[in-house]
Amino acid sequence: MRDVQEAARTKGVELLILKAGTESEIETAFATLMQMHAGALVIGSDLFFTSRSERLAALGLRHAVPSIYQFREFAEAGGLMSYGGSITDWGHQAGIHLKTAKAFGVEVPATLLARADEVIE
Repeated sequence: MRDVQEAARTKGVELLILKAGTESEIETAFATLMQMHAGALVIGSDLFFTSRSERLAALGLRHAVPSIYQFREFAEAGGLMSYGGSITDWGHQAGIHLKTAKAFGVEVPATLLARADEVIE
């Protein structure tokens, strides 16, 4: 967060950091964005936000705030753009860790492997 603040300061951009951890705080954050006449919104990487990509995209559209998010799924849900890959693809890549686990001699429990959607060996 400090790096982002410093970059904004260097560029002469006013940066408002809003935090939301509940549904009502999301509403409050968008109300604040409207009051501040924010020109854009960058949504940080957080599981709370990831699971609400459709809602956040819809709020961005409704309030006409161009929004950028880490994962592709946000853009697919109607957000302006993403700056990262797909969270689904990241999940697939996690399967590679089984190779790494074997290389380190770590045994992944069969119960965990049975629950996996895909295991890459």
